[in-house]
Amino acid sequence: MRYSGRYIVLTVFLAVALFLKFNNVGQAYEEVKPFRGASIQKDIWNPMIADSVNEKPISVMVDAKSYTSEDMSVFMDDNLNLMIPVKVLRDSFNCSAHLYQGNELLVEKYSNEVGFSLDKNEVTINNEKEEISSCMKLVDGEYYVPLETLSDSLGYSYSWNVEENSAVAASEKTSDVSIVPARYNLREKLRAPGVKDQGNHGTCWAFASLSALESSLLPEESYEFSPDHMSIQNSFALNQDYGGDYTMSLAYLLAWQGPVCEKDDPYGDDESDDTLEPVKHVQEVQIIGSKDFEKIKEAVFKYGGVQTSIYSALKSSQSHSEFYNSKTKAYCYMGKEKPNHDVVIIGWDDNYSKDNFSVDLEGDGAFICQNSWGSEFGDNGVFYVSYYDTNIGIHNVVYTGIEDVDNYDDIYQSDLCGWVGQLGFNDDHIFGANVFTAEKAEKISAAGFYALGTDTEYQVYIVSDFKDSSSLGNRQAVASGKLNSAGYYTIPFDTEISVKEGERFAVVVELTTPDSVHPLAIEYAADETTENVDLDDGEGYISAQGTIWENVESGQKCNLCIKAYAKE
Repeated sequence: MRYSGRYIVLTVFLAVALFLKFNNVGQAYEEVKPFRGASIQKDIWNPMIADSVNEKPISVMVDAKSYTSEDMSVFMDDNLNLMIPVKVLRDSFNCSAHLYQGNELLVEKYSNEVGFSLDKNEVTINNEKEEISSCMKLVDGEYYVPLETLSDSLGYSYSWNVEENSAVAASEKTSDVSIVPARYNLREKLRAPGVKDQGNHGTCWAFASLSALESSLLPEESYEFSPDHMSIQNSFALNQDYGGDYTMSLAYLLAWQGPVCEKDDPYGDDESDDTLEPVKHVQEVQIIGSKDFEKIKEAVFKYGGVQTSIYSALKSSQSHSEFYNSKTKAYCYMGKEKPNHDVVIIGWDDNYSKDNFSVDLEGDGAFICQNSWGSEFGDNGVFYVSYYDTNIGIHNVVYTGIEDVDNYDDIYQSDLCGWVGQLGFNDDHIFGANVFTAEKAEKISAAGFYALGTDTEYQVYIVSDFKDSSSLGNRQAVASGKLNSAGYYTIPFDTEISVKEGERFAVVVELTTPDSVHPLAIEYAADETTENVDLDDGEGYISAQGTIWENVESGQKCNLCIKAYAKE
């Protein structure tokens, strides 16, 4: 074993100090002065240990999910506490973690609420304050909290292995225990957006989408986005009275056509500025399975409002229906009508009494939903929808990846109407490739595509200097993985690929989606809404095994929903 000079000096120093303390020759009855070992440990020894730990890779395992200091810049501080970035808490601990006013962190899981304050040596656990040795810190623009304190506060076991330079945090609850409480309301957490009014237009889909998007940014960032721009400046052949759905919202947002701010394109003036640029880039959206109420609650809890659809027998805040109890603000439709209205789920109450509804129900429980009919409807724009409603929770979207507009410099795409249909070879496996021409010398950094089912496995490849379909055999692997939920995902490459101005390149995606026979999303002219789809703006290919390729524009009359993202 090797020892540095500072360890040798420290060892000699401690040995001398101990000798003087316990061997006072000739002064047997003289009072012994206080030994300053504590000061030595705090001022010298602890930083030296921390430096030794931080010089080597640190590994952290949270509920069987492994991370390293290279993945998330974890480090040990001078109090010998392992500090973990706040930005990874939501995914690593499968919890709700949000910053308020830039100095207060609220972490929630099960029925626990854990609060940290920036630069304050205390933690609040379910309204009880405790002193801690390491506080929440802001280091190089990144927030950190002590891993052991967080683990203890959430009821996790925690251990540190000095020999392996690794920490383990594990929940003592079984995996089948719900991570969410019986009742939750984003309004009470300051994570619900302002209530809006769609007026007489059929724009509930745009209002619901953008309200859910706004909620996903709260409380860290507060925006009010423009439904006018979304419902007018999209690629569909419809007006504001036609209506729409979440797939149209996704197409507009994922194409970077928006969102723009409400103040720049106000609603209801029959005008919209087509020169406005997006103020955020949506890079990931998760689609929650039909009637998976637990996943819906988890999404609200962790990310924010969930856009969903109901059949509304009401037409406005002034109308009445046998399915709506105006006194309790409670709605439940039980029939065969399909959804005709979009709202945002902002919470739930498992114990909300069935007696609050105007129809007979089997049991209690309701989602708390925000409407777009102004504050006069319901409880300041919010109402309860029973778990037993026919349509609530069938179509569900949550915005999970919203980034600043400087994340990428360019987007390459040919699917401005987005996910209209699906394509496949009656098998769960398919290859899809989109060919683009580089607008400048830059680096292709990521690809975007839809996963049309849970547990989708993917391989992403790049083909440089594309000539024709035979070039697709010379593909270079740049990313791989598995997606647990359906949705749209942006996948960063392991290695960025440089292209020259005017060079043709292809992004190839290999997908395996269990229980699917059409695993690839496509854009095509399916109806009068999508009649403006342009097949001349793309060049796409599909293959069953990655060897024989078919051009989809000529053979299938469609474009593939595969995008590429580039950095200068």
